[in-house]
Amino acid sequence: MSIQNVRLEVMQFLEKRIDSFVDEFLIPVEKIWQPTDLLPDSQNENFYEEVKELREIAKDLPYDFWVTLVGDTITEEALPTYESWLMDVEGIDNVERNGWSKWIRQWTGEENRHGDVLNKYLYLSGRVNMREVEMTTQHLINDGFDIGTGRDPYKNFIYTSFQELATYVSHNRVAQMAKKYGDNKLSKMCRLIAGDEMRHHHAYSEFVTQIFKVDPSEMMLAFQYMMKHKIIMPAGFLRESGQKIGSAFEQFSDSAQRIGVYTAADYVDIMQKLIDKWEIEKMSGLTAEAEKARDFLMKLPARMARVSERIVIPEQGHIFKWVQPALIK
Repeated sequence: MSIQNVRLEVMQFLEKRIDSFVDEFLIPVEKIWQPTDLLPDSQNENFYEEVKELREIAKDLPYDFWVTLVGDTITEEALPTYESWLMDVEGIDNVERNGWSKWIRQWTGEENRHGDVLNKYLYLSGRVNMREVEMTTQHLINDGFDIGTGRDPYKNFIYTSFQELATYVSHNRVAQMAKKYGDNKLSKMCRLIAGDEMRHHHAYSEFVTQIFKVDPSEMMLAFQYMMKHKIIMPAGFLRESGQKIGSAFEQFSDSAQRIGVYTAADYVDIMQKLIDKWEIEKMSGLTAEAEKARDFLMKLPARMARVSERIVIPEQGHIFKWVQPALIK
C-alpha cells in the first residue's frame, strides 16, 4: 500500500472519533464568548463614555506593543487562507462533508472570533492607521502562504500542534503586558483568545498522539521533516502597502522579540514540549529510518538553543505604516 493510501486509511480511522474530538476540544456556539461580550456595547447609552475610556487607557501602550498587537490581529484575520489550506489536506473532504471537514469548519468558527474582536479593539482605540492595517490583511490573504506541509495530514497536524501553542504564547504574553499597562479589557480579550489557542493545540497534538499509535514510523519522519525545515509562521508573507511579499515579517518578528512576546527561545521551548508530549524518546517499533529521525529530533532543541543565543535583535525598530509614532506616547 502506498504512503498516501496509508495516510488516508489512518485519517478515515480517526474520523470515526471526530464527534468525541469536537465535544472535548471545541465549545458550542451558545456557550462560548463572543467579541461583543468584551467590547463597548453600541446599544448601551454609555457606549461613547466606554469608548472614550478605552481610548484613554490605550494611550499608555508603547510602540512595539502596538506593532505586535497589529501583527497578531492581521495573522488572525488571514483565517480564510488557513481554512482553505486545511480543507485541501488528504482525508478532509468538504464536498462530501465528512467528519474532518466538520472539524475544520467548527475550528474556523472559533478562530474567526479572534480577528473580529482584535480588529474592533484596534478600530476603537484610535492608535493605529486602520486603512494600512486593512490593506496588509488583504495582501496577506491575497498572497496566501506555503507552510511546507503539502496535503500531508501528518505534516499539517505537526504544524497546527506547534502553531497553536505558539499563538497561545503570543496572545498570553500580550495579555500580561496589557494588564501591566492597565488595559484590563484588552488583557481579558487576549487571555480568552490564548485559552482558545491552547484548547486547539491540545486537539491537534492529540491527533498526532493517535497517529503515533497506529503509524509511528511515518509520523516520526513527518515530525523530523517539519522540525528540520522549521515551522514557518502563517504571516510569513506579511507586507505593508506598496511593498514586496514578506518584506514586513522580519520587522514584525523583531518587535515581538524586542518586548518578549514571542522569541527564538519560545520556538525551542515549544519544540521540546512537543517532543516530551509525544514521548518521542520512548517510542518503539520504529523502522531504521525513523530511529534516525528520532535521534535527530532528540538532539535538535539543544542545537537550536545554541543558535538562538547568538541572535541579535536591532534596538531600533522599523517604523510601520500601521502605527504612527507620533500617536504613541
